[in-house]
Amino acid sequence: MTSLSGRAVLRQAFRHLEQEVPEKFARVLRNLRHPQARWIRIPVGILLMLGGVFAILPFLGVWMLPLGLLLIAYDIPILQKPVGRFMLWAIHKWAKFRERFFPDRSQG
Repeated sequence: MTSLSGRAVLRQAFRHLEQEVPEKFARVLRNLRHPQARWIRIPVGILLMLGGVFAILPFLGVWMLPLGLLLIAYDIPILQKPVGRFMLWAIHKWAKFRERFFPDRSQG
């Protein structure tokens, strides 16, 4: 395995995530990655992490915590590599789960 920079690992995680989510959500993620979106990306990341903490409430859930961390990591270099690697691992596990239990949906 090659040693990728933290930013490269994070970009790879974003690209994989964008392939797994609906197109509208992928478009939002792409827009949040632009440098000009920093002042939107940071508060959204914080709100998602807070929502992940309150996972017992309806709609809020644990899914919000890694997504918030992913957005925050985009601007904090020390978090980029570990968060990117975790997200790549989690996306891989999700794809395997979906493939095993929902084979019809994994095609498209």
